[in-house]
Order: sequence, then C-alpha cells, then structure tokens
Amino acid sequence: MARGLGVLVALPFPLPVGFNAEEAHNIVKECVDGVLGGEDYNHNNINQWTASIVEQSLTHLVKLGKAYKYIVTCAVVQKSAYGFHTASSCFWDTTSDGTCTVRWENRTMNCIVNVFAIAIVL
Repeated sequence: MARGLGVLVALPFPLPVGFNAEEAHNIVKECVDGVLGGEDYNHNNINQWTASIVEQSLTHLVKLGKAYKYIVTCAVVQKSAYGFHTASSCFWDTTSDGTCTVRWENRTMNCIVNVFAIAIVL
C-alpha cells in the first residue's frame, strides 16, 4: 500500500528496494550454462544462442515479480589472441536501479551478458 493525496492506494507490485545483482547474476549464469555449456564455437549457431540467452534470462527475471524494466544484452565471440573488451555506463538512481554483468567462457568462446534493471516507480 502507498499513501497518495490522503488515500491509500494498492500497488500492483512491491516498490523496489534496490536491485539484487547477485540474484540476477545467478539467473543469467544458469541460462548461459544451459545454452552454451558443452558447446564449441560455431558461427552458424550464434544468433540462436544469443537469442535464447537473452529470452530465457529476461523470462526468469520477469518471473521474480519485481517492479523493474529490464534490458538484457548478450555477445558471444570466438576466442582469439586479441581478447574481448566491453564497457557500459548508466545515469540513473543507484539506490533503486542496477546492473550486473555475467562473463562466461570455455576453451573456444567468450560470452558477456549485461542486465540493466530500471525501477518502475508510480
């Protein structure tokens, strides 16, 4: 319940109290392991793999029932001597919004998944 203009208003979901990056990290890591675990890099499978990872991650995050809008990105690249570097930056309310990055690799590929969670405030 929230108080607005002297009237109690029932909210359809709880107000956010801060993004739980560890919880999101565990969810995403399970999704990546499920899709890429045991696979070797194959260019022909990249679109399917990345789509599955972001869709599964987003589905599981939404099922938490928290008051967030989510953005999930995924990149899978073949391992090389050149490495793989990425960065992101956000301008938001750090007390309620949040992000997590999952780095995953095997002997043939690297995967980076970013989750951005923006609190829904009514």
